Amino acid sequence: MAATPVAAEIDTSPGRIVALVDAGQFQAAETDIDAALNGAALSADRRRALQFQRERMRRIDLDFSLDADQLKARVREQIPDLSDAEFATWDAHGLFEHMLIDGHLRYFKRAPSNLFRLSAEAAARRKLPAPFDDAPMETLNQHHRDIRDAALATHRSSVLPRRVRITQSLTVNADSVPAGQTVRAWIPYPRPLPGQQEDIRYVDSEPAQHLIAPASTMQRTVYFEKIAQAGQPTKFSVTYELTLYAQYHAIDADKVVSATITPALAPYVAERSPHVMFSEPMRVFSRQIVGDESNPYRIAQKLFAAVDQIPWAGAREYSTLSNISDYTLHAGHGDCGEQTLLLITLLRMNGIPARWQSGAIFADGGYNDIHDWGELYLAPYGWVPMDVTFGQLHPGAHAQNGDAALRWFYLGGLDAYRVAFNSDYARQFAPAKTHFRSDTVDNQRGEVEWQGGNLYYNQWSYDFAANVLPQQPADAGRHTR
Repeated sequence: MAATPVAAEIDTSPGRIVALVDAGQFQAAETDIDAALNGAALSADRRRALQFQRERMRRIDLDFSLDADQLKARVREQIPDLSDAEFATWDAHGLFEHMLIDGHLRYFKRAPSNLFRLSAEAAARRKLPAPFDDAPMETLNQHHRDIRDAALATHRSSVLPRRVRITQSLTVNADSVPAGQTVRAWIPYPRPLPGQQEDIRYVDSEPAQHLIAPASTMQRTVYFEKIAQAGQPTKFSVTYELTLYAQYHAIDADKVVSATITPALAPYVAERSPHVMFSEPMRVFSRQIVGDESNPYRIAQKLFAAVDQIPWAGAREYSTLSNISDYTLHAGHGDCGEQTLLLITLLRMNGIPARWQSGAIFADGGYNDIHDWGELYLAPYGWVPMDVTFGQLHPGAHAQNGDAALRWFYLGGLDAYRVAFNSDYARQFAPAKTHFRSDTVDNQRGEVEWQGGNLYYNQWSYDFAANVLPQQPADAGRHTR
């Protein structure tokens, strides 16, 4: 009698399922998730991780919502005479981010606008050419000069304090939550950071009852609850004041030495799964950039310059990416958080402590946006800021004496037009969220849920407004770092 064939055991390991989702094999991933959830007893963490992979696929579907015809139609709004052959050439060169999902070619919803960031040829062909809405501080200006002058004159690294009042709001769409149910909301809130942002004072909120997370919370929030009303949006807001400082460190590369890695610094030279991993492609890229350089500051300059060359482009939602630094290295473009995590990974790989910051930026005249940047540790200077997205500053048409010295401003300096909510990525809220976060990495827009689950970005909106208050007597840089 022939032996009964034994069914092959299905590999339902988390790594395999993540890889299937990354590869666009959603049906196979669903099969493995079902098998794992219906199989042997699972821990609560393992079950939640499997369920999140199902949610990740849903979010990827939302991000990759265009087919080829829809993408062409969007591009032709700006380039009416775009030919199919030209489209195919640009597509073959990777200018339109896409995924093959279960055999169907799908394009990223921001690919039409990203094209003009990634291709000078395409940008030159736009029917209605317009400058990009970049942050004013990305261009060398008088604010940078004033910061450097004040720091050198006072021999202090934190200078030009300014008192700012900020209002942040979050509005849940009407009927996104059934009437009578409690809506739970977390709005980002600033952390006290000596020499960077201080004297944080709550002013007002809607609703009045609120809970501000402890100052030690690495991703700090103010928490609210409100009952949903039928046919009405559910609104939350908070107003606060704080004092912001600009920073500038006049770094002499010849004085920089390798840092002694103390227990406090050790986490900042280590890998941290899944987004900061020292893969072989990352090591190869690092060796190509660093060469035989051994001075930590000059290594940092080389890595900063290399990541600065990676063009900015609108990003996929971070929660859909299984390894952000690796994605940025291979995609050849990235937004501020993706560029920052790539630089953090490269610095740590070279023994230079590096860590995350993020929050919001603003400018005179009403400009505001969310933004990510970081810090690196340089002995003997200590922790200093870095913003690789703003990158190297180059003298423009109206250059002044001394502008050349500001080239590396954002590798050791920081403007005073930003507020930090987060001092790390992917950290717990206080109070903790029950359901999946919309952003599992960062927190600049906020988070919302009810007992029925998380509310994703298509179910609510957010806003940020900053006003610099009239100048008050203050010492110009009482904090030295």
